[in-house]
Amino acid sequence: MSNTDFRYTNRMNRIKRNAEKESLISKAGVIKPAHLLIACLQEKGGAMGELILYADISLDILREAAGSMETYKTIKVDFFNNLVTEEVAEVFGVAVDLMKRYNQIFVNEGHLLKALITTKVLDAYLSEEAKRIILTLGTTSRDMITHLGNYTFPEVNCEQLRKAKPDDEEKLVSFVEENFSDEWAGIIKDAFLSSEPTVYVALDENDNFIGFAAFDVYQNKKGYFGPMGVVTTNRTHGTGYALLHHCLKEMKEVGYEYAIIGGAGPIEFYEKACNAVVIPVAK
Repeated sequence: MSNTDFRYTNRMNRIKRNAEKESLISKAGVIKPAHLLIACLQEKGGAMGELILYADISLDILREAAGSMETYKTIKVDFFNNLVTEEVAEVFGVAVDLMKRYNQIFVNEGHLLKALITTKVLDAYLSEEAKRIILTLGTTSRDMITHLGNYTFPEVNCEQLRKAKPDDEEKLVSFVEENFSDEWAGIIKDAFLSSEPTVYVALDENDNFIGFAAFDVYQNKKGYFGPMGVVTTNRTHGTGYALLHHCLKEMKEVGYEYAIIGGAGPIEFYEKACNAVVIPVAK
């Protein structure tokens, strides 16, 4: 497994660096699964800040486990400077598999946390309730919110991006069904019940759809952005960023002070793109 096989979000890169620091502090001389979880719990952004509040996890116990001098089988991997245990290599392999299963291109903290739990490498240090909370808060899509009232909209590329027209319906619904999910296809189909569907589309040079974004279409929820999808080959090219801001700008123009981003998977994308924050769960 090498760095050329996948990419990391910025938060994941920070988690990796902090795991390396923890391994040096503990004098273990090798990165262990406990170091990875400690580094995740040190994160305050996204959904990570909730984990330390809601899950009964002792950092002292984790650090004690991470610092034990018992013998481990170690391995050198490209994505860490330090040696890692074979368990850590396994965890990252599972995280990459999860990324691919979800049709994503960046390994994020949710993939890592889910891999830590499903591989059972930390079962000796986590209660069943703690594992449930980690999976619930840290590995699932979360609703986010962004304030539109004083938002300064960036200049985005408007070429090959437009509002959906009624005669786009059949082709667009098929595109969404083929590239994303039946559920999203059904939502977009329902959007065309309106004479002016609140859907934007991005097209390539041959006028083929490469992405879409919508608002006020999911269960008729007002002020609710989503779903949005961009084909894998066009991600990181700014297409999603442009679609998002076209929708948010129209949402502001019709009078919304806030936009709810429903079921956000790439949390860090929305944090950076439009200053969105995760809506905390109720205690």
